[in-house]
Amino acid sequence: MSHQKHFSINERNCIADYLNKGKSLRNIAILLQRDPSSICREVRRNSINGVYNPAKANDLYIQRLKERPTNHKYEDNNLIAIILQGLLQDWSPEQIEGRNKLEGIKIISFGTIYRWLYQGKLPKITIENLRHKGKRRKSDGRGSFQLGKPISKRPKEIHKRATIGDWEGDTIVSSRGKSKYCLSTFVERKSGLLKSVLMPDRTAKRMEQAINMTFSDLGYENIRTLTVDRGKEFACYNEVEKKLGIDVYFADPYCAWQKASCENTNGLIRQYYPKKYCFNKTTQIELDYVVERLNNRPRKRMGYRTPSEVFNEQKEVA
Repeated sequence: MSHQKHFSINERNCIADYLNKGKSLRNIAILLQRDPSSICREVRRNSINGVYNPAKANDLYIQRLKERPTNHKYEDNNLIAIILQGLLQDWSPEQIEGRNKLEGIKIISFGTIYRWLYQGKLPKITIENLRHKGKRRKSDGRGSFQLGKPISKRPKEIHKRATIGDWEGDTIVSSRGKSKYCLSTFVERKSGLLKSVLMPDRTAKRMEQAINMTFSDLGYENIRTLTVDRGKEFACYNEVEKKLGIDVYFADPYCAWQKASCENTNGLIRQYYPKKYCFNKTTQIELDYVVERLNNRPRKRMGYRTPSEVFNEQKEVA
């Protein structure tokens, strides 16, 4: 499907032509590689007396653009008052959003509240007023990039954990400033199966090697997608997609819950490698032992079966 946001005049001419030929809105959507709901909305909003004229449809679209309000949301005094009231009661942005939704009050997302705090758009209050003073959101200095497929484009069925083959990836680092050694971790969403590779540094080249090592050993037929964050170590995604024939998706910034399987499993790994541990003290053999223990630990989510059992029952055999 095309990801173009607005219809061009050429597309509107095609829509009018297809409608005159008696084609359904769904067929038009397929022909134009558009979402059916977008075609339906375009025809409904821009038809006059039941007739869709491409030139008039384009004029109506331009007129709506001119009439669109230019005031930003942060100029809404009522909204600002609601946010400030919560912050002054020591509520987190998440609590402000959740509580107001519970009470049926329309409000912006907690992510936007955080962004406004960082940008200084809220009067008489800053990020320093939060309990964690924004420390959880500070960059770790490794940088990021903006290319690749966002998680919003990932097929919705992946969220249901219905089939084997959808993975999440992450890294666990050594105590800051002590060592460049780190772990690459990969978790299969349905089974919870863990794979991990010890890396001497967190570069894209090392990550590409770790991914190839993990999935060539596992079998390419058992990996369909990989969801990661935008750390620079995953800048190798293009090479990974080509070599493995998969789609790599990127979670939104500061949205760890979008790859919760990997985040939760990283927490389990910390039982063996606590925070501030330097990974230059371990070996791949020792890491494999930890991975084996976790893969054979019963999980409540799967009726107390182990990740190894679930994965081996449903994996594809080449």
